[in-house]
Amino acid sequence: MSVTKPREFFIQGITLEGRTFRPSDWAERLAGAMSCFRPGGGAGGIGAFIGYSPYCVPRVINGVKCVIVNEALRDLEPMAWDFVMNFAKDNHLQVSEACLLPDPPSA
Repeated sequence: MSVTKPREFFIQGITLEGRTFRPSDWAERLAGAMSCFRPGGGAGGIGAFIGYSPYCVPRVINGVKCVIVNEALRDLEPMAWDFVMNFAKDNHLQVSEACLLPDPPSA
């Protein structure tokens, strides 16, 4: 039996009207707001890991700032999923379903 991998959605920093979305650090801010949503939950305190959640990661793809949102976030915390997707909708950002292909094995 095969297990279906969660889908990934790319929120692109280009509006539906074709303009670049501002501010320029929007992707890092959005992903930072989602940083506590991690597999196994967030561990707080002095030793807490600082970084982005694997479910919501900022990237630059073909020169366009994006946030890659993993559908697993919806199962982990539906309100966080709604927040991210409504951010895209409210700001008229382009969203596409896609997958990142793994790097080919080195020879």
